[in-house]
Amino acid sequence: MKAYVFPGQGAQFAGMGNALYEQNPLARELFEQANDILKFRITDIMFAGSDEELKQTKVTQPAVFLHSVILANTLGDDFAPDMVAGHSLGEFSALVAAKALSFEEGLILVAKRANAMQKACETTPSTMAAVLALSDETAERICAEITGEIVICANYNCPGQIVISGTETGVNMACEQLLAAGAKRTVKLNVGGAFHSPLMEPARVELAEAIRSAVFGKPTCPVYQNVNAKAETEPETIRKNLIAQLTSPVRWTQSVRNMVADGATHFIELGPGNVLQGLVKKIAPNVQAESFQ
Repeated sequence: MKAYVFPGQGAQFAGMGNALYEQNPLARELFEQANDILKFRITDIMFAGSDEELKQTKVTQPAVFLHSVILANTLGDDFAPDMVAGHSLGEFSALVAAKALSFEEGLILVAKRANAMQKACETTPSTMAAVLALSDETAERICAEITGEIVICANYNCPGQIVISGTETGVNMACEQLLAAGAKRTVKLNVGGAFHSPLMEPARVELAEAIRSAVFGKPTCPVYQNVNAKAETEPETIRKNLIAQLTSPVRWTQSVRNMVADGATHFIELGPGNVLQGLVKKIAPNVQAESFQ
């Protein structure tokens, strides 16, 4: 069974999507539609902008979403997933690719998500850090024991790689204790704030209104959502989980394991980069995994 997976923020690169635009008329049409929806030419930044320009919040998330979703559209009948999932932002790509959301509504939600997250990041000095070679249970215990600051396990990327998220002081305190507890390394991430933590509550509230008013349909295949790592097909459940996503951990390890348990033998990453392909191989070494850009 084929599982298609979609990357999140951080996968962007200068020139992304340009070959698609030049070589495929459908891709060109969808990119131009996106320019109209966003009311600025995001394609100019994606195709010819610098890395710094691509890092603008209003650009990064829509750019990754567009690359992934348009690539899925250009595959035509060859895109026949038995299941889909996306990492953080990539969950929106997965939902559009599986026709639970329209292209236009998906893009509008992603743009609103990016702006809401940017505002939340500016409210409290916050950050994220990757933690390598430590058990999930130890990391969760250490984060829970830190008082007076917010810090939680935010991304369960693969065995031995999780990401913590919280206030700058909280993350710094946790990193010290995680290293003392045996972590091989902790690496601060170049992000604007504490994604997938309680500090994103203002963004969650703002985005929730837009998600509630969006039209969700039944997806063409199960969508494994970040919040609970379970296969979902009911539109209202999908909507509820998507609202909770911004302040909840991304359970990627659990999602991939559940997809394999449900029969996935071939994982295909659609979009910029190949980070998810690598994570899948670490989580489930016996499955086939590849990426298309």
